[in-house]
Amino acid sequence: MAQIMAGDIRKGSTFEYKSGVYTVTEFQHVKPGKGAAFVRTTLKNVVTGQVLSDETFNPTTKLETAQVETKKMQYSYTDGEFYYFMDPVTFDMIPLNHDQVEEALRYIKENDTVTVKSLNDVPFSVEPENFVELKVIEAEPGVKGNTATNVTKAAKVETGATFQVPMFVNEGDTIRIDTRTGEYMSRV
Repeated sequence: MAQIMAGDIRKGSTFEYKSGVYTVTEFQHVKPGKGAAFVRTTLKNVVTGQVLSDETFNPTTKLETAQVETKKMQYSYTDGEFYYFMDPVTFDMIPLNHDQVEEALRYIKENDTVTVKSLNDVPFSVEPENFVELKVIEAEPGVKGNTATNVTKAAKVETGATFQVPMFVNEGDTIRIDTRTGEYMSRV
């Protein structure tokens, strides 16, 4: 079985830990003034959804990677209870519940391509593309003269999510968002 060093883990890394399979939702490499460096993480059990916050590892600790399958799929629709994703090769539809897709819903709309992660053929998470383009449906108008750098305002996009954007972004604009950080990148 493959291993990963704790110093190499990133957001989305998946490994076996404490008799479960966990994925990294947050991580931070810490180098204190005194003492050894360590990696502070927040982990989520891919099966139960249990969250372990502030788990720390020595960067040289070896962790057993979990055999996670990834598949590109297309978000088709929701019936209010489930979210349906289609395999573009077999046209099979798989229903996922809100907990499995909650994070991705900020960034995806119908017909978008996503990556579905599975463990032992059981899907556990949906990841949008790294960059998505979304239309702004609600934004306060920019105030003339208020164009100082780093001044932002809230803008609601077509998925219903709200992001901080520069003052010059207006309702009707299409913006590019980095889904890994949730930050505005540019106007399209």
